[in-house]
Amino acid sequence: MDAMFLMNSLWVMLGAILVIFMQGGFILLEAGSTRMKNAGHIAGKTIFTFGLASLVFWAVGYGFIFGENANFFIGLSDFFYSGAQAEGMGLSTSVFFLFQLAFAGISITIALGGFAERAKLSVYLIFTVLFSAVVYPVVAHWIWGGGWLAEHGKQDFAGSTVVHLTGAMAALAATILLKPRIGKFNKDGSANSIQGHNQVFTALGVIVLWIGWFGFNAGSTVAVDDGFFGFVALNTNLAAGAGAVAALIISWMVLGKSDIPTMLNGALAGLVAITASCAFVETWASVVIGFIAGILVFYSARFFEKRKIDDPIYALSVHGVAGVWGTLSTGFFATPELATVGLPGLFYGGGFTQLGVQLMGVVTSGAFAFVVSFVILAIMKKFMSGLRVTEEEEVMGLDISEHGSYGYPEVFASKDQNVSL
Repeated sequence: MDAMFLMNSLWVMLGAILVIFMQGGFILLEAGSTRMKNAGHIAGKTIFTFGLASLVFWAVGYGFIFGENANFFIGLSDFFYSGAQAEGMGLSTSVFFLFQLAFAGISITIALGGFAERAKLSVYLIFTVLFSAVVYPVVAHWIWGGGWLAEHGKQDFAGSTVVHLTGAMAALAATILLKPRIGKFNKDGSANSIQGHNQVFTALGVIVLWIGWFGFNAGSTVAVDDGFFGFVALNTNLAAGAGAVAALIISWMVLGKSDIPTMLNGALAGLVAITASCAFVETWASVVIGFIAGILVFYSARFFEKRKIDDPIYALSVHGVAGVWGTLSTGFFATPELATVGLPGLFYGGGFTQLGVQLMGVVTSGAFAFVVSFVILAIMKKFMSGLRVTEEEEVMGLDISEHGSYGYPEVFASKDQNVSL
């Protein structure tokens, strides 16, 4: 067996492990950003839904994305994936499958962030199956599986659109149909701050995600022979740093205090934004892309809150708005030397062509993910007597109402204790 085949397989397997480990980062991030009465629920449902999404991806998701006999819309083979080695592939097909499965798992986790602190467990179950079967695979096929956007040269190296925007649009559909958490907005429309219970958890979640992102972006090279993965990793790290710094500065300037959650979201926004462009832009551009993402995440969070959209873990701002910006950024900054897909960007003599392709990809992919997710959830809402737990269960907390035990049992040991913290 060829040595390069083995090295590529090992590298992508490491990338898959890092991306799957990002689920741990999301557990810490989401649990830390919400209230302690829901922490156990958040941790448990993340593991459960990733496992469920894995089975759906094995059954149909991979085939819909990469299957042969494909058309512009969807793939049509390789269902119930057998692990057989594909001819001409420079690494183990099974490893490639696991790598792609990890990405699908991240997208559904992002989507479910829009359900936080108020959705029934059964809603998580059914939506995970349907999103992993008919929403994510379609967008992934369009861009990565040889679909119609791929034919137009859509640039999305590691998934600012495929993974992040798709998940965020599903989260938006959920937040609209679920409506805000109890106590989030007053009758006059003003918002109350429902702070997360553990900023240390949130910060630790961000650093776990930051590290995992090297598997996300650099792993997407799926090869080690030219060492290009190092350049991709460098761009990834620079954008994350720039996003964190920009978000800290803008919050300090506007609020008079350097807001820690904003800074953490800025780092994530920088990572999301560079995910599309990390292989197509120079290092200085990665800093600009990350810096702009850090500013955008601050203002977009305020924008959504003013419109009474309750987004507990900022999925719409971090993954949606930053995902849009990151996808569009290649239309500005992609260089002739690095644009192995599509054309150079506007600032490198490519005109508006690639920017137009990027915009078309954002609009169509985002609209598809939102509309299909909204329809799925609206049908579920009608036939499941609602998507949301009762008011009593929400005040009690999903740990005890959905699972019968608390993530922090010592804190809530007494039944007489007020658990609406």
